[in-house]
Amino acid sequence: MRYTTIGDRRVSALCLGAMKFGSETDDATSAALLDRFVEAGGTFVDTADCYQFWVEGFEGHESETFLGRWRRERGITDEVFVATKLGAQPTVPGTGLETKEGLSAATVALAAERSRDRLGVDRLDALYAHQEDRTVLLEETMGAFAKLVAEGTLGEVGLSNHRTWRLERARAIAADHAWPRPRLLQYRYSYLQPRMDVPLQAMGHMHITPELLDFVRAEAVEGREHTVVAYTSLLWGAYTREDKELEPAYDHPGTPARLAVLDEVVKETGATRNQVVLAWLMDSDPRIVPLVGVSRIEQLDEAIEATDLTLTRDQWQRLADAG
Repeated sequence: MRYTTIGDRRVSALCLGAMKFGSETDDATSAALLDRFVEAGGTFVDTADCYQFWVEGFEGHESETFLGRWRRERGITDEVFVATKLGAQPTVPGTGLETKEGLSAATVALAAERSRDRLGVDRLDALYAHQEDRTVLLEETMGAFAKLVAEGTLGEVGLSNHRTWRLERARAIAADHAWPRPRLLQYRYSYLQPRMDVPLQAMGHMHITPELLDFVRAEAVEGREHTVVAYTSLLWGAYTREDKELEPAYDHPGTPARLAVLDEVVKETGATRNQVVLAWLMDSDPRIVPLVGVSRIEQLDEAIEATDLTLTRDQWQRLADAG
């Protein structure tokens, strides 16, 4: 297992997504996957307070609730770093993001308390603002997160699905008030790159842009490191499964060109397409922590084995330059 850091915490360089745990993935399978991940040295788990409200029969707290129960049953304390998110839970049952809770100070305080209760912790390891909320001043949101840190109920502040200019504005606000800056960033990203002028079909997804990566690199030069986490890193299995079609944003000449080079590196390494993609992300600059969602042990084992794969500089660059 590879490792990286979030602030002062050492975590696995592979993040296990718990979105479907306790809902679409039954409790026994969810527990088995978490157990296997931890056994292999995995220490970084991702969830949110809204997973999965959009699936019929569920309300949106199932993932956090399951993780809290698993932690208690296994006696897990601070050896597993759990990052959760707030702000996207609908306020009206049966609706979607149009009624999301948002990021007011009152909402942040209440949602964080609920997450702590579900996870069974006094202090959240990390908490993201799940999506932008333009109805609330960013200063109010940042102040609410800073208050949680000052109270000792939150470790790391994160931003997910925020435009790059708002990342810089959040950094400036934090600096002006001597508040903790967001050091954890989460966006959609994979080896195949979509057209930025074609909207992504998935609800609420925001893709990493070259500008965002440039921002993270420039911040590192100034001594302000970030940990970047990439969700949908394997594009729902589209690299290896014929029944999984890529959405229209990936319908451009760069996609077959990239896949051709990917297959070259697959032959050279003896790894799978998925493993090469994960290794390419982990070897990137800035380094990317792939977030993987799995429903079977063999899928998880494939991802875990990818952490032992290190691409040569030539292989990485050929992949990066393709398309």
